[in-house]
Amino acid sequence: MSVLEKVIENVPNYTGFMTVEELNESSKALATQFPNLVEMKQVGESASGQPIYCLRIGHGKRNALLYGFPHPNEPVGSLMLDYLSWELARNEELRKLLDFTWYIVKVADVDGAKLNEGWFKTPYSFRKYVYNYYRPAGNEQVEWSFPVEYKTLKYDKPSPETKAIMGIIDSTKPDFIYSLHNAGFGGVYYYVSEDVPLLYPIFEKAAQDRAVPLSLGEPEVPFVKQYHRAVFQMPTTVDAYDFYEKYSQKDPAEIIMSGESSLGYARRFNPSLFEIVCEVPYYYDERVCNLRQTKSVRRDLVLENLEFQRKDMEMLKQTYVKIKPCIDTHTKFQDALEYFMKSFEKSFEAERKWAETAEELSKNATVAEKFDNEVASRSYSLFKWGMLYRLIRSQKKYSKDPILKRAATEIKNLIDSRVEQLERKTKFKVIPVKKLVQIQLTAGLYSSLYKSLKG
Repeated sequence: MSVLEKVIENVPNYTGFMTVEELNESSKALATQFPNLVEMKQVGESASGQPIYCLRIGHGKRNALLYGFPHPNEPVGSLMLDYLSWELARNEELRKLLDFTWYIVKVADVDGAKLNEGWFKTPYSFRKYVYNYYRPAGNEQVEWSFPVEYKTLKYDKPSPETKAIMGIIDSTKPDFIYSLHNAGFGGVYYYVSEDVPLLYPIFEKAAQDRAVPLSLGEPEVPFVKQYHRAVFQMPTTVDAYDFYEKYSQKDPAEIIMSGESSLGYARRFNPSLFEIVCEVPYYYDERVCNLRQTKSVRRDLVLENLEFQRKDMEMLKQTYVKIKPCIDTHTKFQDALEYFMKSFEKSFEAERKWAETAEELSKNATVAEKFDNEVASRSYSLFKWGMLYRLIRSQKKYSKDPILKRAATEIKNLIDSRVEQLERKTKFKVIPVKKLVQIQLTAGLYSSLYKSLKG
């Protein structure tokens, strides 16, 4: 076995995810055990004043920044970073091979991660995930609140968490960045900052060796460029701006309510940096990688799905309007929901125009594309209902307010019904956490090796 293969093979048999406290305690233990190699430093504070820590490991000639929880409902990468940090400290051969100084932030969004901890120990339960889900408003997300100035768009209100990552980027000008995202329901797919054919067979094999399918259906956003099967050019806010400029009659700056990505910000300081994202799912159905052609036209499926999303968002908005006068306790759920409702309203017409006119949608859909439109993407709509349920239940007067209690009951019935429908419509398979960590680790190790050799 090669050095990298041994490290990948030795990933522990995780059964759940670590809490913020557990991750921080592990970092403290690592810095104590390896004081000449590892430094643990506070690099910022969360919006609520919680410390954000960074590990600096090794003394390589290039700098690598890896950070977990860019979105707080995406904990796979934090496990990968915890395991990798220990391997880097105790494995001199690995450090020498890759030759980086490693800056590792296991938890970028501390407050958000804590709001997701209710499902971390039971990742096999989709229902529990929905009821304990939180994702912040776009302009509060670590990944999407970096400053940007492009044409009519100017955004310069980074979240406290983003400022912490910016500080590391500003001081180290990293050559390699790994932002640890993961998907929910679907297959494995990748984003890269440049076309790297050398890595694509490795990416495919990482998933194939663990019997986890690639995601070969609809891309996450319509404006990404595809390099290879399940590999896309990493999108930036500039790309989103150009998309809205083409498909909307509005000024894109009126539609875009958040900032730039880590890539868009970091390459100002180092244009040759290489960045990767490896999206791994918790759950999958084998149809996500089925390329057999169906009788359905892809455009029809996309438009039907957009209409479903519109109606669902309208129903959510109506429910929210009913309960808003009863809100007596402000929470982050409220901020997130109000942002997502407003963002959807602003961007919907552009997405519908794209769906009505894009040439690539004129062909018949594959099984994977049909499944994404009719099942997978609709499962994601449950998460905003989960946040609304949590918002209602978090109110001080919840137990005494008939409007809040009635709304909570109706939302619970909706969530439970849709989860049951999802389970009936799919061959629902839960992926062992160890496999997810191994796939992300494989992508990260070989990508950093590529950058190290390329220079």
